[in-house]
Amino acid sequence: MNSKKISIVLAILALLIMSPVKAAASGSGEGGVNVKEIMFHHLGDGYGWEVPFSHTYRIPLPVIVRAEDGKWICFSSSRLTELEEETDPATGKTKVEAVPRIVNIDKDGKTYSFLLAHVSKHSNKVVQVFPVETDSDRAALQAASDSEGAAGEYGVDKVINGYVLYDGTYYKEYRPFDFSITKNVLALFIASLIVTFMVMSVVRWYSKNGYKAPRKGTGFMEMLIGFIYVDVIKSTLHDKANRFAPFLLTCFFFILVMNLVGLIVIFPGGANLTGNIAVTLVLAVMVFVVVNIKATKHYWKEIFWPDVPLFLKFPLPIMQLIEIFGIFTKPAALCVRLFANMMGGHMIVITLTLLIFIFAAFGAVATGGSVVISVIFSIFMLALDVLVSFIQAFVFTLLSTLFISMAQENGHHEVKHGNVTHETLPDGDEAIKKDNATEVAL
Repeated sequence: MNSKKISIVLAILALLIMSPVKAAASGSGEGGVNVKEIMFHHLGDGYGWEVPFSHTYRIPLPVIVRAEDGKWICFSSSRLTELEEETDPATGKTKVEAVPRIVNIDKDGKTYSFLLAHVSKHSNKVVQVFPVETDSDRAALQAASDSEGAAGEYGVDKVINGYVLYDGTYYKEYRPFDFSITKNVLALFIASLIVTFMVMSVVRWYSKNGYKAPRKGTGFMEMLIGFIYVDVIKSTLHDKANRFAPFLLTCFFFILVMNLVGLIVIFPGGANLTGNIAVTLVLAVMVFVVVNIKATKHYWKEIFWPDVPLFLKFPLPIMQLIEIFGIFTKPAALCVRLFANMMGGHMIVITLTLLIFIFAAFGAVATGGSVVISVIFSIFMLALDVLVSFIQAFVFTLLSTLFISMAQENGHHEVKHGNVTHETLPDGDEAIKKDNATEVAL
């Protein structure tokens, strides 16, 4: 690749890194760049998918909620906000911002009102709102407003438990059961489709070409499958590898695709799935279920009656408590390890990019220097994150395989070599049994 092509690639990467953050920074208001708000906005979930290089416009997604009376309500997320033009009195510039609004849905002769909450305990979530009508609600609201409390999102508006502030008025809120197709949910569907397409490409190749070696993308996919299966799963689980290989290979490719798609800042990327602890928790719980449901009797015997001196397990069940605690620490380690590594990588890239807008207050020289440094380090971190994406998927699969292997151990283990069987007896002695012979050497 010549220098011209390298320059074009670097320019595109710089544009992809800076544009979404710049759009968010431009809407941060007179107070300058709100680093915390921008960072958690890009790392969090949402009811719409941001249009590339815009912080205002979003691709609408379906909002599906269960109202207070049990009725299911469905509407587009585009109705949750409306565009308003605001003019900065200092500069005279006009900007368009998406502000929340109350959505009224008529169903079965009843009107249901919903709002994307901001100044609320359920910030950035859809809540059902009701006008404050009873005297008890007014008294409780007045008492909470008069008392000292934490400031809300806009600095002067208080977050009052059970109420949401909208357009200067507090409404009583109810957090409904929310089954909406959010950005993260849609990203999970997209990642699942990508993994299915990748795996089925190998299946289609061998169904058409027999045992002929595949090439290009299919060959790379087969290489990854062989690497994980032979060097990780087969070498650890041995004869039980075929039982758990489908689950473990699915975990590897699913995590790898989620990691890589999360590094893309435009649709269908941009969703930080593995940086969401809810996603990694579900993956860890799945491993926990497989490990313990498929575990052997010997595994559970070592949990409740381990092979240690009696005083360590009776009358005080010291070792039993440690072993039971260990059952839950293993999936917890899987969950936190994957979440922390991927979240940290995204936060570093966003922080490096935000340095440009932070140093902009110090003049043109500081801005120019920060642009060069931030872009170079951001590109380096993105390249490193590509490697980390593979490493974290590999480590998650490796640890899951080891945990499953530990739960598949038997107290009575046999390994066959030709027509000679080496058998390890419970007392640790080795018996060698020869075919067609009655002699047993202990």
